[in-house]
Amino acid sequence: MNIFYLILQVLVFPGLLFAAAAGLATSWVDRKVTAYVQMRVGPPFLQPFYDVLKLMIKETCVPAGAARWLFLSAPLLGMAGAALASMLIWRAFLPLGQTFSGDIIVILYLLTMPAVSVIIGSFAAQNPLASLGGSREIKLLLSYELPFVLAILVPVVQTQSIRFSDLLAAAPAVYAPSGVIALVVAVVCMQAKLTLVPFDAPEAETELAGGAYLEYSGPPLGIIKLTRAMMLFIMPLFLVAVFCGGIVFDKGWLPVLGGVLKYLGLVVLVILIRNTAPRVRIDQAVRFFWGPATLAALAAVLAAMIGW
Repeated sequence: MNIFYLILQVLVFPGLLFAAAAGLATSWVDRKVTAYVQMRVGPPFLQPFYDVLKLMIKETCVPAGAARWLFLSAPLLGMAGAALASMLIWRAFLPLGQTFSGDIIVILYLLTMPAVSVIIGSFAAQNPLASLGGSREIKLLLSYELPFVLAILVPVVQTQSIRFSDLLAAAPAVYAPSGVIALVVAVVCMQAKLTLVPFDAPEAETELAGGAYLEYSGPPLGIIKLTRAMMLFIMPLFLVAVFCGGIVFDKGWLPVLGGVLKYLGLVVLVILIRNTAPRVRIDQAVRFFWGPATLAALAAVLAAMIGW
């Protein structure tokens, strides 16, 4: 492949710039639906773009005693992981279908990078509250990754392939009972992956004043908020692709509309859970993911192996 074309894909479409713009648009949907739930009007469409832009032109403050290099580079690591995951997912959607064997494993790895970057940045800040937030992020990451990977294993077992385009070409996983169970588990894990209520213990505004993000300001904080918006765009898209057939672009406008509606439905579900559920403690979250969520995901994998 032409190296210039590859760099263009990483930086512009379907990588960084596209994922950032789509993420901020999804963030506007989040804020608008949240406003409706709270009987408010909500912000104008461009408000999330203005918010990030304002942070980008402010001063960056680094706390005394912090590991400066790690503190400032951690947000870039998270954003790079999210941009590359977006690129790999969209390459499978597009008509040329540029995928490779094992790309589903690479995407799973890349989707953990934002959480890892939060952990690195929080401990590099040398702040007790930020470190506590980082500690909670580690526990949350270790708890939801197992059921999440097991849930993603269900469509892999159904199609006998770890190539993303094979999952998209096969019948949607949710057509089978095992796929439905796995999708429910994956949606709950996605809520934790996005650190949204009820699994927002790592930042917990009322307890930790922002926790892992407490010491960040200016452009690094803008990059963190941009990465979170990108993840809000990427994660529902990933689940729609893996479980619901994705967005098909080469069969007319109706499959595209159907894919977009499935995606918006999942985004709205995530936002409604965020606005209606109370926060759980970190120990409750760990018990939930290592208990009922893992057992349900294992049952789904076993059901998929026997053809259900």
